[in-house]
Amino acid sequence: MVVHVESSVPLHRAMSSAATTSPSVDKVDGFSRKSVRKAKQKRSQSSSQFRSQGKPIELTPLPLLKDVPAPEQPELFLKKLQQCCTVFDFMDTLSDLKMKEYKRSTLNELVDYVTVSRGYLTEQAYPEVVKMVSHNIFRTLPPSDSNEFDPEEDEPTLEASWPHLQLVYEFFIRFLESQEFQPSIAKKYIDQKFVLQLLELFDSEDPRERDYLKTVLHRIYGKFLGLRAFIRKQINNIFLRIINGFALPLKAEHKQFLVKVLIPLHTVRSLSLFHAQVIRGLLKFWPKTCSQKEVMFLGELEEILDVIEPTQFVKIQEPLFKQISRCVSSPHFQVAERALYYWNNEYIMSLIEENSSVILPIMFASLYRISKEHWNPAIVALVYNVLKAFMEMNSTLFDELTATYKSDRQREKKKEKEREELWKKLEDLELKRGLRRDGIIPT
Repeated sequence: MVVHVESSVPLHRAMSSAATTSPSVDKVDGFSRKSVRKAKQKRSQSSSQFRSQGKPIELTPLPLLKDVPAPEQPELFLKKLQQCCTVFDFMDTLSDLKMKEYKRSTLNELVDYVTVSRGYLTEQAYPEVVKMVSHNIFRTLPPSDSNEFDPEEDEPTLEASWPHLQLVYEFFIRFLESQEFQPSIAKKYIDQKFVLQLLELFDSEDPRERDYLKTVLHRIYGKFLGLRAFIRKQINNIFLRIINGFALPLKAEHKQFLVKVLIPLHTVRSLSLFHAQVIRGLLKFWPKTCSQKEVMFLGELEEILDVIEPTQFVKIQEPLFKQISRCVSSPHFQVAERALYYWNNEYIMSLIEENSSVILPIMFASLYRISKEHWNPAIVALVYNVLKAFMEMNSTLFDELTATYKSDRQREKKKEKEREELWKKLEDLELKRGLRRDGIIPT
C-alpha cells in the first residue's frame, strides 16, 4: 500500500509513503530540518505516559531467556511481556532509574529473542504481545507547543519515553515479520479497533515514531487481507477530514493544503500516469442539474486532455465521449458550445483522429440529430464543423454511420406510424363500444 501524499500536518506527512524496511534501532534519525532560521531552537520533550501515584515501581528481576532450558522459554517469554506492560514516567528524569533500565534491557532481549528464536510463538503469546504493545504505544498524545505546527519549520515535540517506545515498535515489527507468525490467530487481537488506535498515533509530532508507524501499518496491511479495505477507507476518511469545509473565506490550513499538497502533486514526473484516474473521477461526479458547473468541468477536462498521454487517452475515451455527447446534446447553449470547442484544440483533435473509429460512432447520432433539430443556430454551425472534421478523418465510416442512422430513423418513423395507427384503431374501437353501450348504434 503506497499513499503518495505529503502534507504539513504530521498525520498525513507520516503517511506519504509506505515503508518497505523496518527502521533500525540504532540508526533512527528524525531530527534533520531544512530551516536555518530555527535550527538553533531547543527541541522540546513531552510525554503523556505518567503515573499518578508517587511510590516507586518495583519489577521482580527474571532470568535471561538464553539461561533457561528451551522448554521453559515460552512461559518465561510471556512473563517478560507482562512485565513490559508497566509504563514509566519519563518526564521525571530521576524516578525509577533502575527499573527503567531493567525494562529497556528486557525489551532489547525480547527484540533479539523474536528475531532468532523458534517455537516461542504459541497461541497464548499472541494476546500477550498485543497487550504489551497496546499498553506502551496507545496513549493520548501530548499537546503541541504550537497551535499551527509546521514540520518544515518548527522543531517537533519529541516523545520522552522513546528509549522504551522505540524498542516496543521494533519488537512488534519483528513479531509481525516472524516466519512463525500466523495471521489466522493474530486477527483475533489485531483488529479494526487496533488499526484505528494505530492511525491516531500518526498525529505524533515525533518523526521517529511516525517512521515506525508507517512500517507497522505496512506490515499489517500485508499480513491481514481482511483489514486492507478497512485501512484504505480509514486513510481516505483522514484525508477527507483535512479538506472538509472549504467555506469562504478560506482558512489558512486550507490554503496551505493547496500550496503544499495539491499543487506539488502536479510536479511529479509520473503525473501523466494518473490522468486517466482523474478523468474517471470527474466523470463519476459530473453535475447533473447545474449547467454552470458543467461548463467548469468541461474546462478542467480540456486542460487535462491537453497534456494526457495517448496511451492514457485510449483507456478513458469511451466513457469520456459518451459524456461529451450528452453535453453536446444539452439544451443549455453554454454547455453545448463548451463541449463543441474541444474540436478547436489541435492536440485533442489529433487524439480524436487517431481514435476516430471508436469516437465517431459514439458521437455521430447526437451530432446528426442536433444539426437538424437544435434551437440555436450558432450551435448548429459548430456541429456542422465537427461533422465535417469527422468526415475528413474517416469518410468511409462516416458514410456507413450516415446510412445506418437514416435507416434507423426510417425504422423508427415506421414504428411510430404503426404505433399511431394502432392507437387510432383502439380509439375507434373504444368509441364504437361506447356508442353501442349508449344504444346509439345497434350491437
